Amino acid sequence: MSQPVSLKQLNVFMTITQHKTLTAAAEALFLSKAAVSMALAELEKQLGHVLFDRVNNRLILNQEGQKLLPLADELLGRAKDLDHLFDEENTLSGQLRIGASDTIGNQVAPYLLSAFQKQFDHHAQSLFISNTALICQKLVDYELDIALIEGKTLHPHLLAKQFSHDEMCIICSPSHPLAHKNDIHLTDFEQSQWVLRESGSGSREFFMRVVAPRIEQWQESFELNTTEALINSVSAGLGLGCLSQLAAQCALKDGRVRLLNVPLDMKRRFWVLVHKEKYQSPLLKNFMEFCHQWPGSPLSFDGLSGL
Repeated sequence: MSQPVSLKQLNVFMTITQHKTLTAAAEALFLSKAAVSMALAELEKQLGHVLFDRVNNRLILNQEGQKLLPLADELLGRAKDLDHLFDEENTLSGQLRIGASDTIGNQVAPYLLSAFQKQFDHHAQSLFISNTALICQKLVDYELDIALIEGKTLHPHLLAKQFSHDEMCIICSPSHPLAHKNDIHLTDFEQSQWVLRESGSGSREFFMRVVAPRIEQWQESFELNTTEALINSVSAGLGLGCLSQLAAQCALKDGRVRLLNVPLDMKRRFWVLVHKEKYQSPLLKNFMEFCHQWPGSPLSFDGLSGL
């Protein structure tokens, strides 16, 4: 290389990987499209490799770009740490991009983040909520710093460690034939209709792994991508539902749906995920440790079994 790669070039590179087009990257960086294009061209020239495949107007990271991604992320992270190295208060700094699958994102993360902010006086966090599959992909692509999910992933680039748990449940409408039956047997679910979350969600993965193999004949009546839609569909009598008790508790208390006590182990683990090659800044390390030691879990289901 004729001259060293600059942090500005690496920042442009990382921004393009996240936004996929020069126009979107330029807007995010408050630069002109020409300036972003020139910075990328100079970087590729200095490295001697093309880092993106040009597909129509999109820039898709190629194998050479994938090699640079972890190092660029680390160098930019360390540069940010350097900015605050001599801060007298030694407070945590930087932006923390958190991904969470549906149940954790809606039912757990707000309480966890509130406690983290109070303890560390750090308020620069973003929370992206989606299904487990998309969250994992964004983590692999360095678009997120950390993820909290309900179903363990076996992705080779991700590290997973349990930090909490919840309990799944099966619900039905108040008018369903099983609604007032005390002793539910798995044979009661034969020829049943089910309202399920979409492929890639932790709730669907649990149903397909734990419940479905124990029923010989069942049908999927609806596939939905939000938990609230699932609850309303079950309440309307469109089928049975399988979801977290955390997500179902309000509808259970309101009487919109009924809880079916089934002879199955319905416990499910929560996991913290990080990229194996992700640079773990002081902020990220503290948040990971906080998740594992967090004492204020709202995971209590007292009284739900009687609803």
